[in-house]
Amino acid sequence: MEDIPLYLLLIALVLLLIVSGFFSLSETSMMAINRYRLRHLAKQGHRGAQLTAKLLANPDRLLGVILLGNNLLNTAAATLVAAIVSIFFAHDELALLLGSIAVTLAILIFSEITPKVIAAAYPERIALAVSYILTPLLRVFYPVVWFVNLFVQMLLAVLRLKPSQQATHQLSMEELKALVLEAGHLIQKKHQSVLANLIDLESVTVEDVMVPRNQIEAIDLEADEEVIRGQLLTCHHTRFPVYRGRLDNVVGIVHVRKVLNQLREEKITTEMLEAVMQSPYFIPAGTPLFSQLQLFQENHRRIGLVVDEYGEWLGLVTLEDILEEVIGEFTTQAPSQTSSFKQQPDGSIIVEGGTLLRDLNRKLGFQLPLDGPKTLNGLILEFFRDIPEAGTGLNIEGYPMEILQTSNQVVKIVRIYPAVFQKSETDPPEH
Repeated sequence: MEDIPLYLLLIALVLLLIVSGFFSLSETSMMAINRYRLRHLAKQGHRGAQLTAKLLANPDRLLGVILLGNNLLNTAAATLVAAIVSIFFAHDELALLLGSIAVTLAILIFSEITPKVIAAAYPERIALAVSYILTPLLRVFYPVVWFVNLFVQMLLAVLRLKPSQQATHQLSMEELKALVLEAGHLIQKKHQSVLANLIDLESVTVEDVMVPRNQIEAIDLEADEEVIRGQLLTCHHTRFPVYRGRLDNVVGIVHVRKVLNQLREEKITTEMLEAVMQSPYFIPAGTPLFSQLQLFQENHRRIGLVVDEYGEWLGLVTLEDILEEVIGEFTTQAPSQTSSFKQQPDGSIIVEGGTLLRDLNRKLGFQLPLDGPKTLNGLILEFFRDIPEAGTGLNIEGYPMEILQTSNQVVKIVRIYPAVFQKSETDPPEH
């Protein structure tokens, strides 16, 4: 080696660092590439994507050939620097130390950090290109890679480790939702919201979207026929629950369209309603919305009555309620219904106690907890563990509130102050 000119040794050193950088570039790009995007490209017939997917199908072999080349080249570079120092500095210990430091820095900068930073920034473009080189390299060095991996598998067996590639790339529902919300400009904002809501259908139950029983308009078969007729003529719904005597005694669901002809002829009778009404469809409390959507489809239903474990009727849920959870509100509000929120001049909001917490969070941008009670009234009762009196103040999750009206053991009207009012003199006193 003493007869080789210095410039040739330096050229060889540079080449070693460049090729080592190629392997570092390959390693990072292969590990950082989007697997789902890769599968899509492979299905589209992209040759580079197909080669990359094949390499990633056996990561032990891929890493084996990359690390084999990387370590051999780094070792050769270090050895070459040691030889250059020995030739020109006669085995001077200080020169050897400085040479070791220099080659370490060169490897870190030019063969490790810089290539890996570039590969992390452009993983797809680089991985698809280097796959054309790594594929034949793996075939050439396969015996060596197989021999090395034999010891790796033995070591993993001793440590009782069984890495599963399939489990590594499975997404949970939370991860999938985060992926959708972080898609940025790739998915329109409205589409992101719809997809995120669709993913949430499995965690949201029918109680979260149902209309509470005390807010449901229903027909009593024991009422006067004139009362029933007036109720049908002035209704803003297409379907009504029908009960006999007590609201708990639901006997069916009637579609208003089926009684329009009788309304023209003024021939509304209890017997006629019983003849056209459909048997009630009951939904167990706790049913996920996604499952209920499928059940509505299978049973050809659009409306169901939610019951608890004791068979008590809790509320009513419709197909439209579930669809609105996905795409947002699209039905018009009945003229007789007033909004459950009323903005005040001081910035506070007057809210009905029976309002669903999900509606408050969605429409007003609040962050009230959803893992317990479903309504504002239930949340306040859980907070106090008692029936509070009007004028009582409280603070839940950073939202100051004041109870304005209670009736029949229920909180009817609540004033909610914005979070920015927490330290204001207008805040209600905390309980």
